[in-house]
Amino acid sequence: MSGGSGSAWAVYRRLLGLTRHYRLVLLIAAASMIVEAAAAGAFAWLTKPMVDETFVLKNQQFSLLLPLAIIAIFVVRGAAGYVTDLNMAKAARGIARDMRVTAMDKYLRLPGLRFDSEPVPSMLVRLSSDSDQLAQAVIDSGKVMVQQSLQAAAMIAVMLYASWRVTVAVLLLGPLVAWMMDRVGRRYRRYGHRVQETSAQLMLAADQALTGQQEVKVYGARAVEMERYTALANQNLKLFLRVEGTRGLFSAVVQLTGATGLAVLLLLAGREALAGRLSAGGFVQLMMSMMAIIPALKQLTNVQGMLHRGIASAERLFTVLDAPDEEDAGTRTLQRCEGLVEFRDVRMHYEGREGPALDGVSFTARPGTVTALVGRSGSGKSTLVKLIPRFYEPTGGAILLDGHPLTDYRLADLRRQIAMVGQQVMLFDGSVAENVAYGELRDADPAAVDRAVRAANAMEFIERMPQGLQSQVGPKGGSLSGGQRQRLAIARAVLKDAPILILDEATAALDNASERLVQEALTQLMPDRTTLVVAHRLSTVERADQILVLDEGRIVERGTHAQLLARGGIYAQLHRMQFQEGGA
Repeated sequence: MSGGSGSAWAVYRRLLGLTRHYRLVLLIAAASMIVEAAAAGAFAWLTKPMVDETFVLKNQQFSLLLPLAIIAIFVVRGAAGYVTDLNMAKAARGIARDMRVTAMDKYLRLPGLRFDSEPVPSMLVRLSSDSDQLAQAVIDSGKVMVQQSLQAAAMIAVMLYASWRVTVAVLLLGPLVAWMMDRVGRRYRRYGHRVQETSAQLMLAADQALTGQQEVKVYGARAVEMERYTALANQNLKLFLRVEGTRGLFSAVVQLTGATGLAVLLLLAGREALAGRLSAGGFVQLMMSMMAIIPALKQLTNVQGMLHRGIASAERLFTVLDAPDEEDAGTRTLQRCEGLVEFRDVRMHYEGREGPALDGVSFTARPGTVTALVGRSGSGKSTLVKLIPRFYEPTGGAILLDGHPLTDYRLADLRRQIAMVGQQVMLFDGSVAENVAYGELRDADPAAVDRAVRAANAMEFIERMPQGLQSQVGPKGGSLSGGQRQRLAIARAVLKDAPILILDEATAALDNASERLVQEALTQLMPDRTTLVVAHRLSTVERADQILVLDEGRIVERGTHAQLLARGGIYAQLHRMQFQEGGA
Protein backbone atom coordinates (compact mmCIF):
# COMPACT_ATOMS: atom_id res chain seq x y z
CA MET A 1 0.00 0.00 0.00
CA SER A 2 2.88 2.34 0.66
CA GLY A 3 3.93 2.05 -2.96
CA GLY A 4 0.46 3.18 -4.01
CA SER A 5 0.69 6.16 -1.65
CA GLY A 6 4.10 7.06 -3.08
CA SER A 7 2.73 6.77 -6.59
CA ALA A 8 -0.20 9.05 -5.72
CA TRP A 9 2.19 11.63 -4.26
CA ALA A 10 4.36 11.43 -7.38
CA VAL A 11 1.27 12.09 -9.55
CA TYR A 12 0.26 15.01 -7.32
CA ARG A 13 3.75 16.52 -7.56
CA ARG A 14 3.47 16.29 -11.32
CA LEU A 15 0.07 17.96 -11.15
CA LEU A 16 1.57 20.79 -9.13
CA GLY A 17 3.97 21.32 -12.02
CA LEU A 18 0.97 22.25 -14.17
CA THR A 19 0.44 25.37 -12.08
CA ARG A 20 3.65 27.11 -13.21
CA HIS A 21 1.78 29.25 -15.77
CA TYR A 22 -0.64 30.40 -13.06
CA ARG A 23 1.80 31.33 -10.30
CA LEU A 24 0.73 34.97 -10.16
CA VAL A 25 -3.01 34.29 -9.78
CA LEU A 26 -2.24 31.56 -7.23
CA LEU A 27 -0.01 33.90 -5.23
CA ILE A 28 -2.83 36.47 -5.21
CA ALA A 29 -5.27 33.74 -4.13
CA ALA A 30 -2.87 32.57 -1.38
CA ALA A 31 -2.49 36.11 -0.05
CA SER A 32 -6.28 36.49 -0.05
CA MET A 33 -6.67 33.20 1.85
CA ILE A 34 -4.24 34.45 4.49
CA VAL A 35 -6.34 37.62 4.83
CA GLU A 36 -9.50 35.45 5.10
CA ALA A 37 -7.97 33.32 7.84
CA ALA A 38 -6.70 36.39 9.69
CA ALA A 39 -10.19 37.94 9.53
CA ALA A 40 -11.74 34.73 10.88
CA GLY A 41 -9.16 34.66 13.65
CA ALA A 42 -9.82 38.35 14.44
CA PHE A 43 -13.54 37.66 14.84
CA ALA A 44 -12.82 34.70 17.14
CA TRP A 45 -10.39 36.84 19.13
CA LEU A 46 -13.09 39.53 19.54
CA THR A 47 -15.39 37.11 21.33
CA LYS A 48 -13.38 37.37 24.58
CA PRO A 49 -13.63 41.18 24.94
CA MET A 50 -17.17 40.93 23.53
CA VAL A 51 -18.23 38.89 26.55
CA ASP A 52 -15.94 40.33 29.19
CA GLU A 53 -16.30 44.03 28.29
CA THR A 54 -19.96 44.00 27.28
CA PHE A 55 -21.61 41.52 29.62
CA VAL A 56 -19.23 41.32 32.58
CA LEU A 57 -17.71 44.82 32.87
CA LYS A 58 -20.65 46.67 31.15
CA ASN A 59 -18.26 48.85 29.08
CA GLN A 60 -20.69 51.04 27.09
CA GLN A 61 -18.04 52.64 24.86
CA PHE A 62 -16.74 49.22 23.78
CA SER A 63 -20.27 47.98 23.03
CA LEU A 64 -20.65 50.83 20.49
CA LEU A 65 -17.32 50.15 18.74
CA LEU A 66 -17.83 46.37 18.59
CA PRO A 67 -20.51 46.30 15.82
CA LEU A 68 -18.35 48.53 13.60
CA ALA A 69 -15.36 46.25 14.12
CA ILE A 70 -17.42 43.16 13.27
CA ILE A 71 -18.76 44.78 10.08
CA ALA A 72 -15.22 45.79 9.05
CA ILE A 73 -13.92 42.26 9.66
CA PHE A 74 -16.63 40.66 7.51
CA VAL A 75 -16.20 43.22 4.72
CA VAL A 76 -12.50 42.39 4.59
CA ARG A 77 -13.22 38.66 4.79
CA GLY A 78 -15.86 38.84 2.02
CA ALA A 79 -13.58 40.82 -0.30
CA ALA A 80 -10.69 38.42 0.33
CA GLY A 81 -12.99 35.44 -0.33
CA TYR A 82 -14.10 36.95 -3.64
CA VAL A 83 -10.50 37.49 -4.76
CA THR A 84 -9.62 33.93 -3.67
CA ASP A 85 -12.52 32.31 -5.53
CA LEU A 86 -11.94 34.33 -8.70
CA ASN A 87 -8.23 33.61 -8.96
CA MET A 88 -8.54 29.94 -8.01
CA ALA A 89 -11.26 29.54 -10.66
CA LYS A 90 -8.96 31.16 -13.25
CA ALA A 91 -6.19 28.69 -12.41
CA ALA A 92 -8.47 25.62 -12.21
CA ARG A 93 -10.34 26.25 -15.45
CA GLY A 94 -7.09 27.28 -17.13
CA ILE A 95 -5.43 24.00 -16.18
CA ALA A 96 -8.47 22.02 -17.35
CA ARG A 97 -8.30 23.90 -20.66
CA ASP A 98 -4.55 23.29 -20.95
CA MET A 99 -4.95 19.56 -20.30
CA ARG A 100 -7.76 19.23 -22.86
CA VAL A 101 -5.70 20.99 -25.51
CA THR A 102 -2.52 19.06 -24.63
CA ALA A 103 -4.28 15.68 -24.60
CA MET A 104 -6.10 16.43 -27.87
CA ASP A 105 -2.82 17.41 -29.51
CA LYS A 106 -1.19 14.27 -28.13
CA TYR A 107 -3.94 12.01 -29.47
CA LEU A 108 -3.43 13.50 -32.93
CA ARG A 109 0.29 12.64 -32.70
CA LEU A 110 -0.18 9.02 -31.58
CA PRO A 111 0.32 6.04 -33.92
CA GLY A 112 -2.69 4.54 -35.68
CA LEU A 113 -2.53 1.42 -33.49
CA ARG A 114 -3.60 3.54 -30.50
CA PHE A 115 -6.93 4.24 -32.20
CA ASP A 116 -7.42 0.51 -32.71
CA SER A 117 -6.79 -0.28 -29.04
CA GLU A 118 -8.69 2.62 -27.38
CA PRO A 119 -12.26 3.46 -28.42
CA VAL A 120 -13.07 7.10 -29.15
CA PRO A 121 -15.63 7.38 -26.28
CA SER A 122 -12.82 6.52 -23.84
CA MET A 123 -10.75 9.31 -25.38
CA LEU A 124 -13.68 11.69 -24.94
CA VAL A 125 -13.89 10.83 -21.22
CA ARG A 126 -10.21 11.70 -20.84
CA LEU A 127 -10.71 14.99 -22.69
CA SER A 128 -13.81 16.00 -20.71
CA SER A 129 -14.45 14.64 -17.22
CA ASP A 130 -10.86 13.50 -16.59
CA SER A 131 -9.58 17.00 -17.36
CA ASP A 132 -12.13 18.53 -14.99
CA GLN A 133 -11.34 16.04 -12.23
CA LEU A 134 -7.65 16.76 -12.71
CA ALA A 135 -8.27 20.49 -12.29
CA GLN A 136 -10.19 19.74 -9.10
CA ALA A 137 -7.27 17.69 -7.82
CA VAL A 138 -4.62 20.29 -8.45
CA ILE A 139 -6.53 23.52 -7.70
CA ASP A 140 -9.93 22.99 -6.06
CA SER A 141 -8.64 20.44 -3.56
CA GLY A 142 -5.56 22.59 -2.99
CA LYS A 143 -7.80 25.56 -2.31
CA VAL A 144 -9.83 23.66 0.27
CA MET A 145 -6.72 22.25 1.94
CA VAL A 146 -4.90 25.60 2.17
CA GLN A 147 -8.00 27.64 3.01
CA GLN A 148 -9.26 25.30 5.73
CA SER A 149 -5.78 24.64 7.09
CA LEU A 150 -5.20 28.38 7.45
CA GLN A 151 -8.62 28.72 9.07
CA ALA A 152 -7.81 25.93 11.51
CA ALA A 153 -4.35 27.43 12.21
CA ALA A 154 -5.90 30.84 12.93
CA MET A 155 -8.40 29.27 15.32
CA ILE A 156 -5.68 27.25 17.06
CA ALA A 157 -3.66 30.45 17.50
CA VAL A 158 -6.67 32.10 19.14
CA MET A 159 -7.17 29.03 21.35
CA LEU A 160 -3.51 29.10 22.40
CA TYR A 161 -3.94 32.78 23.28
CA ALA A 162 -7.02 31.96 25.36
CA SER A 163 -5.52 28.92 27.14
CA TRP A 164 -2.51 26.99 25.98
CA ARG A 165 -3.12 24.17 28.46
CA VAL A 166 -6.63 23.39 27.12
CA THR A 167 -5.46 23.80 23.52
CA VAL A 168 -2.55 21.36 23.85
CA ALA A 169 -4.84 18.76 25.45
CA VAL A 170 -7.37 19.06 22.58
CA LEU A 171 -4.62 18.89 19.92
CA LEU A 172 -3.59 15.44 21.19
CA LEU A 173 -6.55 14.18 19.11
CA GLY A 174 -4.71 15.30 15.93
CA PRO A 175 -2.80 12.03 15.29
CA LEU A 176 -6.10 10.11 15.34
CA VAL A 177 -7.54 12.41 12.64
CA ALA A 178 -4.35 12.13 10.56
CA TRP A 179 -4.45 8.31 10.77
CA MET A 180 -8.08 8.25 9.59
CA MET A 181 -7.28 10.58 6.68
CA ASP A 182 -4.52 8.22 5.55
CA ARG A 183 -6.87 5.21 5.73
CA VAL A 184 -9.61 6.89 3.70
CA GLY A 185 -7.04 8.09 1.15
CA ARG A 186 -6.00 4.51 0.46
CA ARG A 187 -9.61 3.42 0.03
CA TYR A 188 -10.33 6.31 -2.36
CA ARG A 189 -7.34 5.38 -4.49
CA ARG A 190 -8.62 1.81 -4.68
CA TYR A 191 -12.02 2.78 -6.08
CA GLY A 192 -11.43 6.15 -7.77
CA HIS A 193 -9.70 4.74 -10.85
CA ARG A 194 -12.31 2.01 -11.26
CA VAL A 195 -15.12 4.58 -11.17
CA GLN A 196 -13.51 6.48 -14.06
CA GLU A 197 -12.97 3.27 -16.05
CA THR A 198 -16.60 2.23 -15.72
CA SER A 199 -17.67 5.74 -16.78
CA ALA A 200 -15.67 5.29 -19.99
CA GLN A 201 -17.24 1.85 -20.54
CA LEU A 202 -20.70 3.37 -20.06
CA MET A 203 -19.99 6.00 -22.70
CA LEU A 204 -18.67 3.35 -25.09
CA ALA A 205 -21.77 1.17 -24.66
CA ALA A 206 -24.06 4.17 -25.22
CA ASP A 207 -22.05 5.29 -28.25
CA GLN A 208 -22.31 1.85 -29.85
CA ALA A 209 -26.03 1.47 -29.22
CA LEU A 210 -26.94 5.00 -30.33
CA THR A 211 -24.68 4.99 -33.39
CA GLY A 212 -26.08 1.64 -34.44
CA GLN A 213 -29.66 2.39 -33.45
CA GLN A 214 -31.01 1.14 -36.79
CA GLU A 215 -29.37 -2.27 -36.33
CA VAL A 216 -30.55 -2.33 -32.71
CA LYS A 217 -34.14 -1.77 -33.82
CA VAL A 218 -34.26 -4.03 -36.85
CA TYR A 219 -32.65 -6.97 -35.00
CA GLY A 220 -34.73 -6.48 -31.86
CA ALA A 221 -31.62 -5.89 -29.77
CA ARG A 222 -32.96 -3.12 -27.55
CA ALA A 223 -33.31 -5.49 -24.60
CA VAL A 224 -29.78 -6.83 -25.14
CA GLU A 225 -28.26 -3.35 -25.34
CA MET A 226 -30.25 -2.14 -22.33
CA GLU A 227 -29.13 -5.20 -20.37
CA ARG A 228 -25.50 -4.43 -21.22
CA TYR A 229 -25.86 -0.71 -20.42
CA THR A 230 -27.80 -1.34 -17.19
CA ALA A 231 -25.16 -3.81 -15.96
CA LEU A 232 -22.42 -1.24 -16.54
CA ALA A 233 -24.52 1.51 -14.92
CA ASN A 234 -25.11 -0.71 -11.88
CA GLN A 235 -21.39 -1.46 -11.60
CA ASN A 236 -20.59 2.26 -11.85
CA LEU A 237 -23.22 3.04 -9.20
CA LYS A 238 -21.87 0.34 -6.88
CA LEU A 239 -18.33 1.69 -7.10
CA PHE A 240 -19.48 5.29 -6.71
CA LEU A 241 -21.53 4.41 -3.62
CA ARG A 242 -18.48 2.73 -2.11
CA VAL A 243 -16.53 5.93 -2.62
CA GLU A 244 -19.33 8.07 -1.20
CA GLY A 245 -19.89 5.62 1.66
CA THR A 246 -16.22 5.90 2.58
CA ARG A 247 -16.41 9.68 2.47
CA GLY A 248 -19.64 9.79 4.52
CA LEU A 249 -18.35 7.38 7.17
CA PHE A 250 -15.07 9.23 7.44
CA SER A 251 -16.84 12.58 7.73
CA ALA A 252 -19.05 11.22 10.51
CA VAL A 253 -16.05 9.83 12.40
CA VAL A 254 -14.22 13.13 12.10
CA GLN A 255 -17.26 14.98 13.45
CA LEU A 256 -17.40 12.50 16.32
CA THR A 257 -13.72 13.21 16.96
CA GLY A 258 -14.51 16.93 16.93
CA ALA A 259 -17.36 16.42 19.38
CA THR A 260 -14.99 14.44 21.61
CA GLY A 261 -12.53 17.33 21.42
CA LEU A 262 -15.31 19.75 22.33
CA ALA A 263 -16.23 17.63 25.33
CA VAL A 264 -12.60 17.54 26.44
CA LEU A 265 -12.46 21.31 25.99
CA LEU A 266 -15.55 21.82 28.19
CA LEU A 267 -14.11 19.59 30.91
CA LEU A 268 -10.67 21.22 30.94
CA ALA A 269 -11.98 24.78 30.47
CA GLY A 270 -14.21 24.33 33.52
CA ARG A 271 -11.18 23.36 35.58
CA GLU A 272 -9.19 26.33 34.24
CA ALA A 273 -12.06 28.68 35.13
CA LEU A 274 -12.26 27.29 38.67
CA ALA A 275 -8.49 27.83 39.00
CA GLY A 276 -8.96 31.49 37.98
CA ARG A 277 -6.91 31.13 34.77
CA LEU A 278 -9.85 31.50 32.36
CA SER A 279 -12.47 34.23 32.20
CA ALA A 280 -16.01 33.86 30.80
CA GLY A 281 -14.86 35.63 27.63
CA GLY A 282 -11.87 33.30 27.33
CA PHE A 283 -14.17 30.29 27.65
CA VAL A 284 -16.43 31.61 24.83
CA GLN A 285 -13.31 32.35 22.79
CA LEU A 286 -12.18 28.72 23.15
CA MET A 287 -15.66 27.42 22.31
CA MET A 288 -16.08 29.61 19.23
CA SER A 289 -12.62 28.69 17.92
CA MET A 290 -13.20 24.96 18.50
CA MET A 291 -16.62 25.14 16.80
CA ALA A 292 -14.94 26.82 13.79
CA ILE A 293 -12.27 24.10 13.56
CA ILE A 294 -14.78 21.23 13.26
CA PRO A 295 -16.28 22.40 9.90
CA ALA A 296 -12.74 23.05 8.64
CA LEU A 297 -11.81 19.46 9.49
CA LYS A 298 -14.96 18.19 7.76
CA GLN A 299 -14.02 20.15 4.62
CA LEU A 300 -10.54 18.65 4.78
CA THR A 301 -12.03 15.14 4.90
CA ASN A 302 -14.36 15.86 1.96
CA VAL A 303 -11.39 16.96 -0.13
CA GLN A 304 -10.10 13.39 -0.03
CA GLY A 305 -12.69 12.26 -2.59
CA MET A 306 -12.02 15.20 -4.87
CA LEU A 307 -8.27 14.75 -4.59
CA HIS A 308 -8.15 11.03 -5.25
CA ARG A 309 -10.69 11.10 -8.08
CA GLY A 310 -8.48 13.76 -9.62
CA ILE A 311 -5.35 11.67 -9.14
CA ALA A 312 -7.09 8.67 -10.77
CA SER A 313 -8.05 10.92 -13.71
CA ALA A 314 -4.53 12.34 -13.86
CA GLU A 315 -3.06 8.84 -14.05
CA ARG A 316 -5.40 8.07 -16.98
CA LEU A 317 -4.39 11.28 -18.76
CA PHE A 318 -0.69 10.81 -18.07
CA THR A 319 -0.77 7.35 -19.68
CA VAL A 320 -1.80 9.18 -22.86
CA LEU A 321 0.66 12.06 -22.51
CA ASP A 322 3.53 9.65 -21.76
CA ALA A 323 2.79 7.36 -24.72
CA PRO A 324 5.35 7.57 -27.55
CA ASP A 325 4.48 9.75 -30.55
CA GLU A 326 4.44 8.50 -34.09
CA GLU A 327 8.01 7.78 -35.11
CA ASP A 328 9.29 10.82 -36.99
CA ALA A 329 13.08 10.60 -37.09
CA GLY A 330 13.46 11.25 -40.81
CA THR A 331 15.67 14.14 -41.92
CA ARG A 332 15.26 14.04 -45.70
CA THR A 333 13.13 16.96 -46.90
CA LEU A 334 10.68 16.47 -49.74
CA GLN A 335 9.00 19.21 -51.76
CA ARG A 336 7.20 17.11 -54.38
CA CYS A 337 7.98 13.48 -55.08
CA GLU A 338 7.90 11.74 -58.45
CA GLY A 339 5.65 9.08 -56.94
CA LEU A 340 7.59 5.83 -57.39
CA VAL A 341 6.29 3.54 -54.59
CA GLU A 342 8.04 0.22 -53.90
CA PHE A 343 7.08 -2.50 -51.43
CA ARG A 344 9.91 -4.93 -50.69
CA ASP A 345 8.97 -8.06 -48.72
CA VAL A 346 6.68 -6.02 -46.44
CA ARG A 347 5.19 -7.80 -43.43
CA MET A 348 2.66 -6.49 -40.95
CA HIS A 349 1.32 -8.16 -37.81
CA TYR A 350 -1.24 -6.64 -35.45
CA GLU A 351 -0.64 -7.33 -31.78
CA GLY A 352 -3.22 -9.71 -30.34
CA ARG A 353 -4.30 -11.09 -33.73
CA GLU A 354 -3.54 -14.50 -35.14
CA GLY A 355 -1.63 -14.59 -38.39
CA PRO A 356 -0.06 -11.69 -40.28
CA ALA A 357 -2.08 -8.92 -41.92
CA LEU A 358 0.58 -8.76 -44.65
CA ASP A 359 3.14 -11.44 -45.40
CA GLY A 360 6.01 -10.79 -47.82
CA VAL A 361 4.28 -8.23 -50.06
CA SER A 362 6.44 -6.88 -52.91
CA PHE A 363 5.38 -4.71 -55.86
CA THR A 364 6.14 -1.39 -57.57
CA ALA A 365 3.61 1.37 -58.32
CA ARG A 366 4.99 3.78 -60.92
CA PRO A 367 4.08 7.44 -61.54
CA GLY A 368 1.17 7.87 -63.94
CA THR A 369 -0.15 4.34 -63.35
CA VAL A 370 -3.08 2.82 -61.48
CA THR A 371 -2.46 -0.12 -59.14
CA ALA A 372 -5.61 -1.88 -57.98
CA LEU A 373 -5.76 -4.01 -54.84
CA VAL A 374 -8.53 -6.60 -54.77
CA GLY A 375 -9.37 -9.61 -52.67
CA ARG A 376 -11.76 -10.96 -50.10
CA SER A 377 -12.54 -9.02 -46.91
CA GLY A 378 -9.66 -9.21 -44.43
CA SER A 379 -7.07 -10.00 -47.08
CA GLY A 380 -4.92 -6.98 -46.11
CA LYS A 381 -5.86 -4.41 -48.77
CA SER A 382 -6.65 -1.49 -46.44
CA THR A 383 -3.70 -2.31 -44.18
CA LEU A 384 -1.39 -2.09 -47.21
CA VAL A 385 -2.46 1.40 -48.27
CA LYS A 386 -2.39 2.68 -44.67
CA LEU A 387 1.31 1.85 -44.51
CA ILE A 388 2.11 4.42 -47.22
CA PRO A 389 1.18 7.54 -45.15
CA ARG A 390 2.66 5.66 -42.16
CA PHE A 391 -0.55 5.37 -40.18
CA TYR A 392 0.97 2.00 -39.23
CA GLU A 393 4.58 0.85 -39.29
CA PRO A 394 5.43 -2.48 -40.97
CA THR A 395 6.92 -5.16 -38.76
CA GLY A 396 9.29 -6.27 -41.54
CA GLY A 397 10.54 -5.37 -44.99
CA ALA A 398 10.77 -1.87 -46.47
CA ILE A 399 8.58 0.64 -48.29
CA LEU A 400 10.40 3.10 -50.56
CA LEU A 401 9.34 6.37 -52.16
CA ASP A 402 11.51 7.58 -55.04
CA GLY A 403 14.18 5.10 -53.97
CA HIS A 404 14.36 6.07 -50.28
CA PRO A 405 12.70 4.36 -47.28
CA LEU A 406 9.61 6.19 -46.02
CA THR A 407 11.26 6.55 -42.61
CA ASP A 408 13.99 8.73 -44.17
CA TYR A 409 11.46 11.48 -44.87
CA ARG A 410 9.97 13.90 -42.39
CA LEU A 411 6.46 12.69 -41.63
CA ALA A 412 4.75 15.97 -42.54
CA ASP A 413 6.61 16.12 -45.87
CA LEU A 414 5.65 12.52 -46.68
CA ARG A 415 1.97 13.08 -45.99
CA ARG A 416 1.91 16.21 -48.15
CA GLN A 417 2.58 13.89 -51.10
CA ILE A 418 -0.59 11.86 -50.48
CA ALA A 419 -4.29 12.47 -51.03
CA MET A 420 -6.82 9.92 -49.74
CA VAL A 421 -10.47 9.24 -50.50
CA GLY A 422 -12.00 6.49 -48.38
CA GLN A 423 -15.35 4.76 -48.08
CA GLN A 424 -16.16 6.62 -44.85
CA VAL A 425 -15.63 10.29 -45.68
CA MET A 426 -14.96 12.52 -42.70
CA LEU A 427 -16.41 15.99 -43.07
CA PHE A 428 -16.22 18.55 -40.28
CA ASP A 429 -18.82 20.93 -38.94
CA GLY A 430 -18.38 23.97 -41.17
CA SER A 431 -19.04 25.20 -44.69
CA VAL A 432 -18.60 23.31 -47.95
CA ALA A 433 -15.66 25.54 -48.85
CA GLU A 434 -13.98 24.97 -45.46
CA ASN A 435 -14.29 21.20 -45.90
CA VAL A 436 -12.74 21.30 -49.37
CA ALA A 437 -9.96 23.75 -48.44
CA TYR A 438 -9.17 21.80 -45.27
CA GLY A 439 -6.03 21.84 -43.09
CA GLU A 440 -2.99 23.16 -44.95
CA LEU A 441 -5.28 23.98 -47.89
CA ARG A 442 -7.30 26.51 -45.90
CA ASP A 443 -5.59 29.51 -47.54
CA ALA A 444 -6.29 28.21 -51.06
CA ASP A 445 -7.51 30.68 -53.66
CA PRO A 446 -11.36 30.66 -53.87
CA ALA A 447 -11.08 30.23 -57.64
CA ALA A 448 -9.01 27.06 -57.09
CA VAL A 449 -11.64 25.76 -54.66
CA ASP A 450 -14.33 26.43 -57.25
CA ARG A 451 -12.35 24.55 -59.94
CA ALA A 452 -11.79 21.59 -57.59
CA VAL A 453 -15.49 21.39 -56.76
CA ARG A 454 -16.43 21.44 -60.45
CA ALA A 455 -13.80 18.81 -61.29
CA ALA A 456 -15.33 16.57 -58.60
CA ASN A 457 -18.86 16.87 -60.11
CA ALA A 458 -19.96 18.48 -56.84
CA MET A 459 -21.14 21.85 -58.10
CA GLU A 460 -24.43 20.41 -59.37
CA PHE A 461 -25.67 19.81 -55.79
CA ILE A 462 -23.77 22.72 -54.18
CA GLU A 463 -25.56 25.22 -56.43
CA ARG A 464 -28.88 23.97 -55.05
CA MET A 465 -27.78 24.61 -51.46
CA PRO A 466 -28.98 27.90 -49.86
CA GLN A 467 -25.56 29.55 -49.60
CA GLY A 468 -23.63 27.59 -52.18
CA LEU A 469 -20.02 26.98 -51.14
CA GLN A 470 -20.68 28.76 -47.82
CA SER A 471 -23.53 26.38 -46.87
CA GLN A 472 -23.02 24.43 -43.66
CA VAL A 473 -22.63 20.65 -43.99
CA GLY A 474 -23.51 19.88 -40.34
CA PRO A 475 -21.58 17.66 -37.89
CA LYS A 476 -19.76 14.91 -39.83
CA GLY A 477 -21.45 16.18 -43.02
CA GLY A 478 -24.79 14.85 -41.78
CA SER A 479 -26.85 17.10 -44.08
CA LEU A 480 -25.31 15.51 -47.22
CA SER A 481 -25.84 12.14 -48.89
CA GLY A 482 -23.08 9.54 -49.18
CA GLY A 483 -22.40 10.42 -52.82
CA GLN A 484 -22.25 14.13 -52.03
CA ARG A 485 -19.78 13.55 -49.20
CA GLN A 486 -17.62 11.42 -51.49
CA ARG A 487 -17.52 14.15 -54.14
CA LEU A 488 -16.45 16.72 -51.56
CA ALA A 489 -13.67 14.35 -50.49
CA ILE A 490 -12.61 14.08 -54.14
CA ALA A 491 -12.71 17.88 -54.46
CA ARG A 492 -10.42 18.05 -51.42
CA ALA A 493 -8.02 15.62 -53.14
CA VAL A 494 -8.20 17.61 -56.41
CA LEU A 495 -7.33 20.81 -54.56
CA LYS A 496 -4.40 19.14 -52.80
CA ASP A 497 -3.00 17.97 -56.18
CA ALA A 498 -0.77 15.39 -54.49
CA PRO A 499 1.42 13.09 -56.62
CA ILE A 500 0.13 9.96 -54.82
CA LEU A 501 -3.59 9.18 -54.68
CA ILE A 502 -5.08 6.45 -52.48
CA LEU A 503 -8.69 5.39 -53.07
CA ASP A 504 -9.87 3.01 -50.35
CA GLU A 505 -13.25 1.54 -51.37
CA ALA A 506 -14.24 5.05 -52.48
CA THR A 507 -17.42 3.92 -54.27
CA ALA A 508 -18.30 0.79 -52.30
CA ALA A 509 -21.28 2.27 -50.41
CA LEU A 510 -22.81 4.27 -53.28
CA ASP A 511 -25.79 3.62 -55.49
CA ASN A 512 -25.29 3.33 -59.25
CA ALA A 513 -26.15 6.97 -60.04
CA SER A 514 -23.85 8.33 -57.34
CA GLU A 515 -21.12 5.86 -58.29
CA ARG A 516 -21.20 7.05 -61.91
CA LEU A 517 -20.76 10.70 -60.85
CA VAL A 518 -17.95 9.77 -58.44
CA GLN A 519 -16.20 7.62 -61.05
CA GLU A 520 -16.33 10.50 -63.52
CA ALA A 521 -14.75 12.75 -60.87
CA LEU A 522 -12.07 10.15 -60.15
CA THR A 523 -11.27 9.92 -63.85
CA GLN A 524 -10.47 13.64 -63.75
CA LEU A 525 -8.31 13.19 -60.64
CA MET A 526 -6.22 10.11 -61.46
CA PRO A 527 -4.05 11.05 -64.51
CA ASP A 528 -0.36 11.90 -63.93
CA ARG A 529 -0.34 10.45 -60.43
CA THR A 530 0.61 7.24 -58.72
CA THR A 531 -2.82 5.86 -57.91
CA LEU A 532 -3.55 2.92 -55.61
CA VAL A 533 -7.15 1.73 -55.61
CA VAL A 534 -8.64 -0.62 -53.03
CA ALA A 535 -11.75 -1.98 -54.72
CA HIS A 536 -14.55 -4.34 -53.90
CA ARG A 537 -16.41 -3.79 -57.16
CA LEU A 538 -14.11 -5.20 -59.81
CA SER A 539 -15.85 -3.20 -62.53
CA THR A 540 -14.09 -0.11 -61.15
CA VAL A 541 -10.57 -1.47 -61.74
CA GLU A 542 -10.81 -3.04 -65.19
CA ARG A 543 -8.62 -0.28 -66.69
CA ALA A 544 -5.92 -0.47 -63.99
CA ASP A 545 -2.33 -0.83 -65.19
CA GLN A 546 -1.78 -3.63 -62.70
CA ILE A 547 -4.11 -5.55 -60.42
CA LEU A 548 -2.79 -7.20 -57.27
CA VAL A 549 -4.95 -9.95 -55.81
CA LEU A 550 -4.40 -10.41 -52.06
CA ASP A 551 -5.39 -13.41 -50.00
CA GLU A 552 -4.52 -13.82 -46.31
CA GLY A 553 -1.96 -11.02 -46.54
CA ARG A 554 -0.09 -12.32 -49.59
CA ILE A 555 -0.17 -11.31 -53.25
CA VAL A 556 -1.41 -14.47 -54.94
CA GLU A 557 -2.02 -13.04 -58.43
CA ARG A 558 -0.92 -9.97 -60.37
CA GLY A 559 -1.49 -8.66 -63.88
CA THR A 560 -3.98 -6.72 -65.99
CA HIS A 561 -7.71 -7.35 -66.00
CA ALA A 562 -7.50 -9.41 -69.21
CA GLN A 563 -4.49 -11.41 -68.02
CA LEU A 564 -6.11 -12.31 -64.71
CA LEU A 565 -9.38 -13.32 -66.34
CA ALA A 566 -7.46 -15.54 -68.76
CA ARG A 567 -5.61 -17.16 -65.84
CA GLY A 568 -8.87 -18.35 -64.31
CA GLY A 569 -7.74 -17.94 -60.71
CA ILE A 570 -9.14 -16.09 -57.69
CA TYR A 571 -9.66 -12.83 -59.63
CA ALA A 572 -11.61 -14.61 -62.36
CA GLN A 573 -13.69 -16.35 -59.68
CA LEU A 574 -14.47 -13.06 -57.90
CA HIS A 575 -15.30 -11.39 -61.22
CA ARG A 576 -17.61 -14.25 -62.21
CA MET A 577 -19.43 -14.10 -58.86
CA GLN A 578 -19.97 -10.33 -59.14
CA PHE A 579 -21.06 -10.62 -62.78
CA GLN A 580 -23.65 -13.26 -61.81
CA GLU A 581 -24.87 -11.06 -58.95
CA GLY A 582 -25.14 -8.11 -61.31
CA GLY A 583 -27.01 -10.21 -63.86
CA ALA A 584 -29.40 -11.55 -61.24
